[in-house]
Amino acid sequence: MAAAAGWYTVGEDAAKPGVASADGAGAEGVAAQPTADRPSPTADPAARAADARQTETPAADRSERTDGSVAAIPGLGASFAGRIPAGTNQVVLASGEGKDANRSTVTLWTRTGEGRWLAGETWQGHNAFKGWTTDHNEGDLRSPIGVFSLTDAGGRKADPGSRLPYDRDSNFVVSGRGFAGEQLAGSFDYVVAIDYNRVPGNSPLDPRRPNGSTKGGGIWIHVDHGGPTHGCVSVPEDKMAELIRTLDPAAHPVIVMGDAGSLAA
Repeated sequence: MAAAAGWYTVGEDAAKPGVASADGAGAEGVAAQPTADRPSPTADPAARAADARQTETPAADRSERTDGSVAAIPGLGASFAGRIPAGTNQVVLASGEGKDANRSTVTLWTRTGEGRWLAGETWQGHNAFKGWTTDHNEGDLRSPIGVFSLTDAGGRKADPGSRLPYDRDSNFVVSGRGFAGEQLAGSFDYVVAIDYNRVPGNSPLDPRRPNGSTKGGGIWIHVDHGGPTHGCVSVPEDKMAELIRTLDPAAHPVIVMGDAGSLAA
């Protein structure tokens, strides 16, 4: 969602009443019913350039372990590392290029039986149009920085094999064009709700916002559409399906998200 990690708010665009969005009920911007991302007249067309979606393993100190495991997740300072719950064995790390940048790398880390961390592939994706913030508000076009649990998934397409509760619903729809002029259709084919200002244990489309509507909501991980989001985090479609199949509620997965500088502090 261009609004995913910064949800679309339903009803954001009265001309498209059937479109789902984030921020609100559903993806950020989805309040009454989901709404679509709307293109920015100042967006840089160059941003449409196709992202390099080749996967890679993050470079990190492997501590001389033949399995490639590390004692701590690279790029996380003591503050963020300390916020990962003791019972969490899966961490989705979404690291942005800069505080005001909208490109991110996303890696799924798994904790071993020895308490060390193993990295999966690193995927190229996007975050909100204006970057990141520690004080997200609906419509600010910034993704919230923090550590959030991942408890629920869904999408327009059939369940790809999710271990998390999966809600298949035709309301996971968005249309129109994003900030870079790219087509948004299909962005909500697969989503994982980020538990920012929402009630865990419910469909990502659930409209409730415990901290109030002004704090936004509908922040998701969703299918990348080739441009910035309204607040969500996006990754390529095949990687979204893989992520949904891999996240395990028994591992109490969380997402650690923010710009690289903030995460390292």
